[in-house]
Amino acid sequence: MHPLAMPAAMAAVAAHEQGKFWEYHDKLFANQPRFQPDQLLQYAREVGLDVNRFKAALDGGRGRPSINADMAETNALGVTGTPAFFINGRFLSGARPFNDFAQMINAELQRLNIPLPPAAAAQGGR
Repeated sequence: MHPLAMPAAMAAVAAHEQGKFWEYHDKLFANQPRFQPDQLLQYAREVGLDVNRFKAALDGGRGRPSINADMAETNALGVTGTPAFFINGRFLSGARPFNDFAQMINAELQRLNIPLPPAAAAQGGR
């Protein structure tokens, strides 16, 4: 986690409180790694947030408990970076080719005795 990840996460939670999580999320990702406090406020203005409410949420640390809970859960699951995926409880870490996902999904379908989709079956379950 980089030093500005927590402020950015808290800003996203503050945006969520105003119903604009995804707009703010997209703004953050488009402007990585520019997450200084003044930039976070500018992004709030740009997506149409009430900046005073937003700043009060940041200053009050309201998002910290839910962020800490999420971090504890990812640590408990062994997730150490992004992207991270779980397919029916099986962990797949990192940016992976499509075939890695297909193999894991097909293995899970076979384990559960669920017929493979026709395209997967035609490729021998790979």
